[in-house]
Amino acid sequence: MSKPRVIALSGNIVSPLGLTARENFLAVVEGRSGVAPHRETFGIPEPFAASLFDRKAVFSEAASQGVSGYNLFETILILSIRDAVQRAGIDPASSRVAFVISSIKGNVEALSEEEERVPVSVSADRVAAFFGQPNPPLVVSNACISGLTALIHARRMLLCGQCDQVVVAGAEVQSRFIVSGFQSLKALSPEPCKPFDAARKGLNLGEAAATMILSRTDAVAAGQWELVDGATRNDANHISGPSRTGEGSYNALRYVLPACTVEELAFVNVHGTSTPYNDEMESIALNRAGLSQVPVNALKGVFGHTMGAAGILESLVSMQAVDAGVVPGTMGFEELGVSCPVNVSRENRPTDKRAFIKLLSGFGGCNAAMLFRKGGAR
Repeated sequence: MSKPRVIALSGNIVSPLGLTARENFLAVVEGRSGVAPHRETFGIPEPFAASLFDRKAVFSEAASQGVSGYNLFETILILSIRDAVQRAGIDPASSRVAFVISSIKGNVEALSEEEERVPVSVSADRVAAFFGQPNPPLVVSNACISGLTALIHARRMLLCGQCDQVVVAGAEVQSRFIVSGFQSLKALSPEPCKPFDAARKGLNLGEAAATMILSRTDAVAAGQWELVDGATRNDANHISGPSRTGEGSYNALRYVLPACTVEELAFVNVHGTSTPYNDEMESIALNRAGLSQVPVNALKGVFGHTMGAAGILESLVSMQAVDAGVVPGTMGFEELGVSCPVNVSRENRPTDKRAFIKLLSGFGGCNAAMLFRKGGAR
């Protein structure tokens, strides 16, 4: 009897660059970015660069689709989930469907307005109720690896038979609270970010929602994407600084690598925040894992750091890239600025490989990796 496996039925991305996964992927391969300079945004005088929604446009689009009465965080989640659910052809109101929602801050901007809808759990309940889902949604909030952690947990739920499908959705909206927090750490760049580059100055924040519908199967058909394996590892180095030896990231990679060969990998889609220590740590982890020659790319220059949505969004873009036979370029990268050799993809380049690894890291020393493989002949 074959061992059960987990596949992606569909996915969707809602960002300032588009309302579908396809639109967002085209922005990546065409070299378009949502990141723009901001001054006085959220009442913050210091300039910063970020990819932010046009609030009026989002609510107008939502109203045209019959979605109203929700805050921005809930609205983009609903728009992202609804498209993915329709594409997957599942019943989101089924008791055999589970909802997993990932976010770091949720509707934290409501703190200043004394609203009750601040906890992510409250918004998750409202989103699940919109789709008639009878089961309480699971909320994952695990720093910047939240989206990938949500996918890893959803995969485990399916493998142990808790449900038949899982709607995994992540979202983040930015606010004065979040931007000021990152500025206090001197982590934000006033210019578009430059992952792994010698001249990198820090990260850009981003807003987005992304959804992936997962299902259990006994066999992976040609063209289907399998979530082969995933792991989270914590090195507990520092509350806001990564391990200088890439310990957690390396151990997460070491867990998923036995399920493939280096020759199978089209690329590793890294966290690539453009901060001095994160990019350096990832280069060390990749080198220790024997992946120095595998193409590497980062998407923060296109979408900014979308936090709780990043793991899902960047995995979906990576799937589409492999489908199209392309290794996406890394926007902003020019000259390698890390100590270990890393094969950073400066421009789009062709590939005929059918697998990739998604890598993330976050505050508190948390790290995650997941291996994805496309079914069919290798």
